[in-house]
Amino acid sequence: MFSSKKKQPPIRTLIGEGTVIQGELRFTEGLRIDGEVHGDVIATGEGHSILVISEKARILGKVKAAHVIVNGCVCGPLFSDELLELQPKANIVGDVRYEILEMHQGATIDGELRPIKAEEKPALKLAASNHG
Repeated sequence: MFSSKKKQPPIRTLIGEGTVIQGELRFTEGLRIDGEVHGDVIATGEGHSILVISEKARILGKVKAAHVIVNGCVCGPLFSDELLELQPKANIVGDVRYEILEMHQGATIDGELRPIKAEEKPALKLAASNHG
C-alpha cells in the first residue's frame, strides 16, 4: 500500500530550540522547527516538501507544505496538500485543509477541519419540485 509513496526530501534546515524568528519563512525540501516562528512558514518550489513541527515548537502564522508533521503548537491556518500527521501533543488553533489526515489520540484542533477534495465539489443545486 505504501510502496508507491514518494521518497521524503531531506531535512536541510533546523530552527533550533530557543530560537525565535520574526517574519515569513520560506523553504524548499525539508524543514524542522524546534523553536518559535512569528510569521508564515511556507514551502516553495514545485518539489515535494516536508515540515516537522516538534513538540517544543510554536508557530504564530500560516503553515503550508506538502507533508506536515505536527507535535507542537500552530496558531494560524494550516494547509497540507499531501499528508498531515497530527501527533499526540499537536495543538492547532486555526482552520486546517489536508489531502490525507493521520491524527493520533491527544491531538487537538480548534478550527474547521476540511479535506481539500471537499473544496473541489460543485455547489449543491436544489431543483424546484412544485409543478402545477
